[in-house]
Amino acid sequence: MDYAQIQALKAKFEEVPGTYLFNADRCRQGYFLNMFCSSMAKDENRKAFLADESGYLDSRFPKLTADQRRCVLERDWLGMIKNGANIYYMSKFGATLGRSFQYMAGEMTGQGQDNYRAMMMDGGRVVKGNQRKKDNGGKVLCKSNKSGKDFGPKA
Repeated sequence: MDYAQIQALKAKFEEVPGTYLFNADRCRQGYFLNMFCSSMAKDENRKAFLADESGYLDSRFPKLTADQRRCVLERDWLGMIKNGANIYYMSKFGATLGRSFQYMAGEMTGQGQDNYRAMMMDGGRVVKGNQRKKDNGGKVLCKSNKSGKDFGPKA
């Protein structure tokens, strides 16, 4: 596969609404963000972060971009993904705050945890209408695959 073919394939993935492929570009982009999240695996780091969030980021992760830093401090889960975070590293950060994967997914979709859980229990999200950004104005449909019920964004 030549470079142009690789770029064309990457562009296809970017056309799926709500999908941010963790590829080599995002891996490089999110390196320091992922190292921050990984640091939450140690109790002493969790305590230091929770005691002084800004100070912890300043002293240990000064290479975070301004937007990555904002995402951490504002708990912008989708913003972290867009800025190169890997969901498995993010789980360490989420756990530090008492947040589950389900909670983070609900926040990333704008549905909230309860609507997200209900949609997943009702067969998951429909595929039709969620395949290309040009469908539905680039918005992700939050309809159940089973009942067709709309579990759209929280009020």
